[in-house]
Amino acid sequence: MKYQYSDSVQITPHFNSCEFRCKCGKEHEFSVSDELVQKLEQLYATLNCSKIIVTSGFRCSAHDKAVKGSGTGQHTLGNAADICCYGQDGQPISSKVVCCKAQDIGFNGIANITAAYQYTHVDVRPNGKWYGDEVHGNSTVTDDFYKYFGGEDMKGIDVSVHNGNIDWGKVKADGIDFAILRAGYGRLASQKDEKFEQNYAGAKAAGIPVGAYWYSYAMTPEEAELEADVFLSVIKGKQFEMPVYFDLEEKKQFDLGKEQVSAIMRAFLKKVENAGYFVGLYGSASSLTTHTADDIKSWYTIWLAHWVDQTNYNGAYGIWQHSEKGKVDGINGNVDMDICYKDFQTIIKGKGLNGWGKAEPTSTPAPDVPDTDVTVTIQIGKDSYKGTLKKE
Repeated sequence: MKYQYSDSVQITPHFNSCEFRCKCGKEHEFSVSDELVQKLEQLYATLNCSKIIVTSGFRCSAHDKAVKGSGTGQHTLGNAADICCYGQDGQPISSKVVCCKAQDIGFNGIANITAAYQYTHVDVRPNGKWYGDEVHGNSTVTDDFYKYFGGEDMKGIDVSVHNGNIDWGKVKADGIDFAILRAGYGRLASQKDEKFEQNYAGAKAAGIPVGAYWYSYAMTPEEAELEADVFLSVIKGKQFEMPVYFDLEEKKQFDLGKEQVSAIMRAFLKKVENAGYFVGLYGSASSLTTHTADDIKSWYTIWLAHWVDQTNYNGAYGIWQHSEKGKVDGINGNVDMDICYKDFQTIIKGKGLNGWGKAEPTSTPAPDVPDTDVTVTIQIGKDSYKGTLKKE
């Protein structure tokens, strides 16, 4: 969309066209991509910002070159913005966090642009991706900011009745940081996983953070909602430090096609989300690519299943199930192995999701009222008045 320099058009609730004017000092027209502003609005909501300041929006070719750009980059097309995001406390949000969330939303160009990690470049380039950290030059530095900025990854497992009786103390001692437990499958309460309660109690007692998943056979959105109802009844009253997931992987489901499969996913995910849970989607690299709509992958956290040494899946994901043949002390036979790249525990507890709830503010107790009459003195101007208040 093109704007005149003098325009002041409120494009979205938090962004006005004037914020994207070229800062070259000349009053010329400029372009702003509608997609860019819509994604910035989504970033605003995702980060719960108090404000986002656009430090550089559109640039004419001369200005782009003046600030050491190529003169033909995404800023000159109206596809880019350099921003500083502020939290509700009025402080800048680290660009490490902004980069990760921008990746989830689907910006194709993202970069930290200062050594203080306060300013972030985002763009909606139509082709390719660029994930950069300009502290270390202008080249792409990663295909996943969660891995790049995330520090040490968490090692986990996912289990079900098929793993038998588990010694969770030994599992903990073997270095497992989290576990995703199958809660059940299908649309009936009787299809609750036979080891779910035992696994939940055992993992909790061992101090292992847990999540849960529900295996689906739904062929319609209506059936998916029924599955969500049963899942919610099974996990009710429990607390999960990790996300809860929808697991759809039956061939007959994929035979329905991407549109119907995505509708089934949305029905389950939305119902669980509305019930107060941090919910995500489990899927293979193939199914996520061919049978999952982009809006689902950008809104919900992804648990990727890809049993290889190094995945080539280029979408965002928070957990990677990288093997089904792991060996962990305390579990007989093979077990699925996972790596977590996000601090889900802080996010979930901070938002009061997954059964945690937000702590109620502590009230200050009212002062004790004496049982006897009270003598008081009141000062009005220069005069004092003394009297007795009698308790009724």
